[in-house]
Amino acid sequence: MAEVDGDVVGFVTGYRRPAKPDTLMVWQVAVDDAQRGKQIAKRMLCELFAHCAPTGVVAINTTISPDNQASQRLFAGAARQLGLRFAREPFFNADLFVDSHEPEDLYLLTPADIHE
Repeated sequence: MAEVDGDVVGFVTGYRRPAKPDTLMVWQVAVDDAQRGKQIAKRMLCELFAHCAPTGVVAINTTISPDNQASQRLFAGAARQLGLRFAREPFFNADLFVDSHEPEDLYLLTPADIHE
């Protein structure tokens, strides 16, 4: 969670994947519109990773739709800052969703010595 002058302006939610306890699955990143462009999202993401690292987390996964370039830039920047490899692979096809929904790709931020 990020605060500015006592007001909550952002948060990150995620969980450790049961099948891969060394991987943090980031589910949602949100920053107040008035606070965007200040690197708050990247700082929260990097701080969350640093907080989880002592418990064995070495990688981050997330899903992002192809049109969400802001999230793609966020995770690419976080990977650079954390010294992690950044990769993308197809994950959810649009036809898997009941309602109209874009496909989502899986983004993998991993140490260079881990191969998915």
